This record gives sequence, structure tokens and C-alpha cells, in this order.
Amino acid sequence: MSDSDVTLLDRPIWSALTTSQKYLAEGGPQALRYPVDMTPFADMVDMSAASFAALGDLMSSSQVAALFTPEPVDVPAGFKVVLADTGEQMIGSPADSPLRDAEIVPLGAADVPAMMALTALTKPGPFALRTHELGTFLGIRAGGELVAMTGERMKPGNFTEMTAVCVHPDHRGRGYAQALLAAVARQIEARGEIPFLHVFSHNASAIALYQRQGMRVRRRLHVTALMKQE
Repeated sequence: MSDSDVTLLDRPIWSALTTSQKYLAEGGPQALRYPVDMTPFADMVDMSAASFAALGDLMSSSQVAALFTPEPVDVPAGFKVVLADTGEQMIGSPADSPLRDAEIVPLGAADVPAMMALTALTKPGPFALRTHELGTFLGIRAGGELVAMTGERMKPGNFTEMTAVCVHPDHRGRGYAQALLAAVARQIEARGEIPFLHVFSHNASAIALYQRQGMRVRRRLHVTALMKQE
């Protein structure tokens, strides 16, 4: 892994949409986004007025564009900020965490309603009707109900982001998140790729969990969600 490879993670959305996931990219040379029914993530080649105009052209008045950037975003007239926060970008190989009383299973299109319900309850970040198409998702069921899941999302270059790490409140404390994170990481590594993830800076318990599993904070990114000003 060279230094030049790692710099793809400084702007992970732009990097993903111009490398491994360029087939999903909507837009042009100045602004790109994922299909809105997959994720609201978007980015621009730079922060110029022309690039913001190009981003605006990709959005309807009701849509949100979420950016992950190394520096705070200076939002021009014509946009309003609906979220401005920071997140820690963590990288590394989470340690294996075997389960004794539960089975990890792959999730697919038939599981989307259950996946939507779980993410609506636990709020791990944006999850839409086609998010599961971005990569493999794994889950744990109890009593026929989906109670935990994790999957893959952005793929900048040779890196794959782990996402939607969530456990139903009634089933926490059983090691489900750790086991799923490790299982997703193993499938990423089996393809010769490097796992990473993002977590809001204020989520100290999740950061501590990931660190205990052997991941490290690589850098802090700014998370900015925008809508067009009506």
C-alpha cells in the first residue's frame, strides 16, 4: 500500500466514483454523485463556484448531497447546510470475533424491508432502497427478525468501506457488531482489498469498539450535507 494509494481516502467519495465505482457515477468532470436511491453521497473536483453549480444541477429541490472532505466546506449562496459535523476515518483489519449462539447470513433484495427497518431504528447513517447493491451485506437473525447487520459501501481504489454497523437495542451486548465487522472485513481482504470505515467523532463508544478490534484512526473528515436553497 503506497502513500499515493492512501491519499484516495482523503476524498473517499470522489475517489470511489472515479475509480472502482465509476460505473455508478452520475454527473460530469466537476461534480459526481451516487444514484440517490443508493446513497446521498456526492463530491466535486474542487470547491469552485462552477463545481458547486454543477453539483446543484444534479440535485432536485428535495434531495440532499452529503460530502466527506478534508477541510470544512464553505457553502456558497444557493445552498443550505442541513448537517455539518466531523467523522473519524478508521482503517485496519478488525480481529475475528466468533459467535456461539448466532449465525451470520448474507442479505439480499428480499431483506431490504427488514434492513430499512433496522437502520431506521438504529440510525447508523444513510441507508436507501438500493444501498445493498453497493456490496455484500451480512446479517444476524433472531426469532426470524433481522437484529444486526453490516455491509460494504464506498470503494475508492483498492479500499472498501464497511458501513451500516447496527444492532437492534434488544440484542446489544452479545458481540454481534464485532462478529459482523470481522466477517465483512474477511471478505474484503479475500479480494485483496483493504477495509476502512467512518464513524462520527462524537461516537466515542463505537470508536473505542473499533480500536479494540485493531483498527486505527487515520484522519478526521468533515461531513457536510447540503440542500439547494429554495
